[in-house]
Amino acid sequence: MDSIIAGFERAFPELGINTYADISSFDILCNISGKIAPFINAMMESGEYYEFGRRMVLDIYQLLPEDYKKHINSNFCNIYYFVTANVSGEERFPLLKEYNTENDYTYYKPDEELREGCISMVEQSKFIKEQCIKYNLPCYEMSKDRNKIIEQFIQSLTMVHI
Repeated sequence: MDSIIAGFERAFPELGINTYADISSFDILCNISGKIAPFINAMMESGEYYEFGRRMVLDIYQLLPEDYKKHINSNFCNIYYFVTANVSGEERFPLLKEYNTENDYTYYKPDEELREGCISMVEQSKFIKEQCIKYNLPCYEMSKDRNKIIEQFIQSLTMVHI
């Protein structure tokens, strides 16, 4: 979804989606979430994605639980949140470095910028986790035993969709 969001930002500036605004990363997240949620719902309700039992996965960090509940028809779309809320920003930094690959946009960023991003990510994760609890949405804590959590998640999907 990052590419779709970037496309909206550049092609339709009147939408006010601005990932480079001079505001906090949290405010940018909230702005994007409120605008992208109705788009995702319209896309899902178009019928093209569920009519014949098709499945798809959207990797979208920018959709907050509140906007999911407010805008998205859960009959067409399940959601799962993966957060790192149980660590500090400094503790999250080695996690980022451990799993960072050349394909990640963060790979070539300087460590100081990554450290600042980790602080924001943890703050946002805490907010997302609180909203998941409030709206009773599945939320997976990835700060410890990441691979085990991913395996359990995949197993749960396999069991549900057999």
